Amino acid sequence: MSLQTQRHDYLLIADTIAYLRKHYRQQPTLAEVARHAGLSEAHFQRLFSRWAGISPKRFVQFLTVEYAKQRIAAAENLFSLSLDAGLSGAGRLHDLFVNMEAMSPGEYRRQAAGIRLGWSCVSTPFGTALVAFSARGICHLSFVDKVQQAELMLRRQWPGAMLREEREQGAALAQRVFGAARTDLPVSTWVVGSNFQVQVWRALLQIPYGGLRSYQQVAAQLGRPRAARSVGSAIASNRIGYLIPCHRVLRRSGETGLYHWGTERKAAMIAWEAAHLRPGGNAD
Repeated sequence: MSLQTQRHDYLLIADTIAYLRKHYRQQPTLAEVARHAGLSEAHFQRLFSRWAGISPKRFVQFLTVEYAKQRIAAAENLFSLSLDAGLSGAGRLHDLFVNMEAMSPGEYRRQAAGIRLGWSCVSTPFGTALVAFSARGICHLSFVDKVQQAELMLRRQWPGAMLREEREQGAALAQRVFGAARTDLPVSTWVVGSNFQVQVWRALLQIPYGGLRSYQQVAAQLGRPRAARSVGSAIASNRIGYLIPCHRVLRRSGETGLYHWGTERKAAMIAWEAAHLRPGGNAD
């Protein structure tokens, strides 16, 4: 599937998710949602089910504040926040093994010039993503609406780096991150941040696929229960979207909250993961 087609499909899905989140209490019918999307019922059902793996009716269950609050409350009752009830079996098969290597700001300033970075715009279930990588791992993963500006974005982030577009390697990395199959081979990431930011990002890696945490829970996990606001700032500074799963952290109320790459995309990720944890997810 081309980047243009994938982007078009995701934009339609994101718009549908916004509609479902706004109207879920009224339980809109398939006909109403399809009409909003500008498609026939049959076409919309096929498109949505192909993307989500389940019907729109079931998907909306995972978009609600009630669902999020239940997941956060379940984590609150666990002895260890690094585990998640009900995810020790088949659900854990979805997890990625992610290694994270940190570069200090000083090291970044010294080595920014001359770093060799490969990059590519890749197709994902959540629209087009820009991925950049070095010999030490993935150093950037963001979702982009304007592919033409992708390289300029990287040049601003990595001034002086030697950039080279490498579509084949980028596509292979995207398949490892977003593909249905998971392997025991780790995915390496290479991050730039303060000591506290790196601690927060490491805590995010302990949240399992489909799990949700509040900012307060992440702060408590770090032994700094009053630092929820600082945790939020560190999460907002994450440059490796999805792979370092900042989308799995919500407000204590269960509200999605802000997301660097769009609130609807964050909601889509949460519900998409929930749908793929459920046995027989293709059935209504």
